[in-house]
Amino acid sequence: QVQLVESGGGLVPPGGSLRLSCVASGTILSINTMGWYRQAPGKERELVATATSGANTNYLDAVKGRFTISRDNAKNTVYLQMNSLKPEDTAVYYCNAQVKTSPLFSPRNYWGQGTQVTVFP
Repeated sequence: QVQLVESGGGLVPPGGSLRLSCVASGTILSINTMGWYRQAPGKERELVATATSGANTNYLDAVKGRFTISRDNAKNTVYLQMNSLKPEDTAVYYCNAQVKTSPLFSPRNYWGQGTQVTVFP
């Protein structure tokens, strides 16, 4: 089994910063892409940022230049540094990882439990 545990959410004013962390643990052979998604009330979950094991990154247009995703592969950890936060960034942020647990099986998607980020006006 694989578990993803997020931390770092909270309540900040507009223009503030937060750093989210997500640690993967369990039976892990390798991790391909790790990323962050978010879901605001009444909206669908959307991709915020992803990072491959080779450090290629991809961002939602709305967060480019403000958010930075990074990985520590040795620690099976992904981070999301969020600067210049806006009220529209308010959402539950979920960590995602494509984890290979056995040489016999393809990588599977795993999700964290989510962490709340609230940017109050």
